[in-house]
Amino acid sequence: MINNIGSGNTIIKSKLISRRMFILSTAKAIVFFGIFGRLVSLQINEATKYKTLSDKNRFREWKIAPQRGLIKDYFDQEIASNKKVFQLHITPENSPDLEKLFFRLKTILNLTDKRIAFLKRKITKQKPWEPIIVSDNLTWSEFSRINLFLHELQGVEPIVSVARVYPHNSSSAHIVGYVSEVSAKDLEKKEYLRDMAVTGISVGKTGLEHKLDKSIIGKVGFQRYEVNAFGKRIKQIQIDKGKAGTDYRTTIDLEVQKFTTGLLEDKAAAVCVMDIYNGDIVSMVSSPNYDPNAFVHGVKKDYWKELIGNDLKPLNNKVISGLYPPGSTLKTIVALSALENDVWNPKRYLNCNGVTELYGEKFHCWKKKGHGNVNMRTAIQRSCDVYFYEVARLLGVDRLSETAKKFGLGKTLLDGFIEERSGVVPNTSWKKKFIGKNWYLGETLHSGIGQGYFQSTPLQLCLMTAQLANGGFELKPRLLVNEEKNNLREFIKYKNDNPNDPLPLDMLVSNFNLKPLFRNQENINFVKDAMYAATNEAGGTSYRSRLLDKKFMFAGKTGSSQIKRFTAEQRELEVKQKDLNYKDRDHALFVAFAPVEDPQYAISVVVEHGGTGSSAAAPLAKKIIKKVLERHELRRSYQFSLGKEI
Repeated sequence: MINNIGSGNTIIKSKLISRRMFILSTAKAIVFFGIFGRLVSLQINEATKYKTLSDKNRFREWKIAPQRGLIKDYFDQEIASNKKVFQLHITPENSPDLEKLFFRLKTILNLTDKRIAFLKRKITKQKPWEPIIVSDNLTWSEFSRINLFLHELQGVEPIVSVARVYPHNSSSAHIVGYVSEVSAKDLEKKEYLRDMAVTGISVGKTGLEHKLDKSIIGKVGFQRYEVNAFGKRIKQIQIDKGKAGTDYRTTIDLEVQKFTTGLLEDKAAAVCVMDIYNGDIVSMVSSPNYDPNAFVHGVKKDYWKELIGNDLKPLNNKVISGLYPPGSTLKTIVALSALENDVWNPKRYLNCNGVTELYGEKFHCWKKKGHGNVNMRTAIQRSCDVYFYEVARLLGVDRLSETAKKFGLGKTLLDGFIEERSGVVPNTSWKKKFIGKNWYLGETLHSGIGQGYFQSTPLQLCLMTAQLANGGFELKPRLLVNEEKNNLREFIKYKNDNPNDPLPLDMLVSNFNLKPLFRNQENINFVKDAMYAATNEAGGTSYRSRLLDKKFMFAGKTGSSQIKRFTAEQRELEVKQKDLNYKDRDHALFVAFAPVEDPQYAISVVVEHGGTGSSAAAPLAKKIIKKVLERHELRRSYQFSLGKEI
């Protein structure tokens, strides 16, 4: 009995041991096959992945910011160029000890604690594999020292790159604009920047740099190197320089630009010069200006404070964003509108005694004792306010508004310029919509002399004058020579060569794809003749600024934009603009076209707080017109040397 029990226990133990051995063997087999399967997976299925990771340890690839396209003036002089710069980048994940690295860089480059703290904050806000720029403009000495100690600086990458440079500093700053580091706002608005994702790339912020950014920025390149265990380069494996951006040629004459910039020094002013046949902007100068080079590597705090704290607003492109009442320069459009709408006979005389009254309100002429009996030509010549109060009263603001808009006022004119403003051409519906009040007749009188709600840019005034000068045909201002061509010059040449062409004017115009802005071209000619009188006949408001040489003779119209209304006492004492505080003086305006016998160019000049157009703006225009006309033949010959009419 006892033996049977012992035998049974032995059998049970044997089965238990066998079961355990089976389980253990099975577990061993599972582990073995698991390891074997994983080895197979690593060797076969994931070989590519780990080969790539291995290569990542052996190779380094850096994206290269592309070279921006060049921007040139009309004569192919570079006004936005590029230069070689030395940069220092850090890739945080490639540096085992950032604190030690920054300590070494501080010694080598004399980095400030403030700069190091900024870089550390930047690292915490981005991915560890994304490089940061320690410096984007090292000196050759600094660049050499970095390369000398490169074996001690894991994660550091010295790079030879290119950066924007503006060789003529500030003369064309407002036209060209400037570039600076890509911001979060840029990435949000410009999808092509997100696709590029390259450290150190600059983006256009204003002007042509902003307008042309997508095509001028170029295609990103890369460098690939083999490195050792310490990240030191052994040899270069591959390089792709990318593709430089597209070059652009502008309509700007750099010599005229620099000449005008010199004339406007120490003034808050704006000048625009335009070809009246194709809309080419020959010169666009806003003063004071700024140095766009200061923004390329990050503008210094002191300089930025100086710019934004300057009352004369150097960062503003006054030609396209400065808004001014057009003053008496608008009398050309008031006269034209009255003639086109048949509400006024230009031969009609009206007596100006210095003031007119409407519903108990007095409306003064700029000349205290008045101009006596004047007709429309004389009223434009001498800029008689009383005459144009009456013209405007009969014309009405709605018809004036329609003509003003036809000639380019109240709208933006340059595509892609984010800083351009449209201005205001008021009418009855405009006031109701934006101010919520009805229009009053007295406001029409103010509009008749370019005051009240009217707001225009110097570019708009230049276009207005150009379209008067070319006979009343629509133009589109342009800053690039490859933009849409205008056929007006060919039309004028055809008319001169074929004076007896039987085709009606409207059919002939349509053949050249032109848009006339007039109902009767004789009305345009009348206004041009009155502008001639204003400059070249005694009594004209710009007579003192005339040029006697027929080659340079111009026709123009002065204007003043009132800043502060004269008191009765000041009017009685005949206080002069020059006697007022600077900020209380009127803005001075002048528009003109030249030469008189064969018009080619239009100009607008605005001098902030200049007092009067005759004393401050017209003398500047006189010098600029002469300079432009002296270079006219050179411009035309250069145009034809390219083998085509532009």
